[in-house]
Amino acid sequence: MRIIGIDPGTATVGWGITDSDNGEITVVSFGHISTSKNLPLEKRLLEIADDIRALLEKFQPQEASVEELFFFNNQKTAIAVAQARGVILLTLERFGVRIGSYTPLQVKQALTNYGRADKQQVQTMVKVILKLSTIPKPDDAADALALAICHTHRRKIEAILES
Repeated sequence: MRIIGIDPGTATVGWGITDSDNGEITVVSFGHISTSKNLPLEKRLLEIADDIRALLEKFQPQEASVEELFFFNNQKTAIAVAQARGVILLTLERFGVRIGSYTPLQVKQALTNYGRADKQQVQTMVKVILKLSTIPKPDDAADALALAICHTHRRKIEAILES
């Protein structure tokens, strides 16, 4: 199964594509979408939607894993990121991609078995699980791959429960 993991943002959106087959998870590609802070928000959102659409057309994922927003100190930032997440969800839905949403706590637990793991521990597990020589950069791309891994684990559990 091909999964796209997406770490929403307005300045940077991390993305990672994985394939899973017989319990093995492999990286297909990863990267990030950057938007200029000099653009108005609506232009940034359009750029994010267009770039996500291009990724969906190129990689054809069946499912997506998108980080849920849970807490922000800056309310203005939270609203902008929520709008970016909405654009991402809409674009995925338009392409008929099944969507899973996960909190940072769920991702940390799925990768490290510890909900309070720090960013470095999660990124190290991404490297180990995906058998990479280095931790993916930027951090947003590593976070997106962590989301894809989390979704793969969740789907395995669902398959067991359904049988």
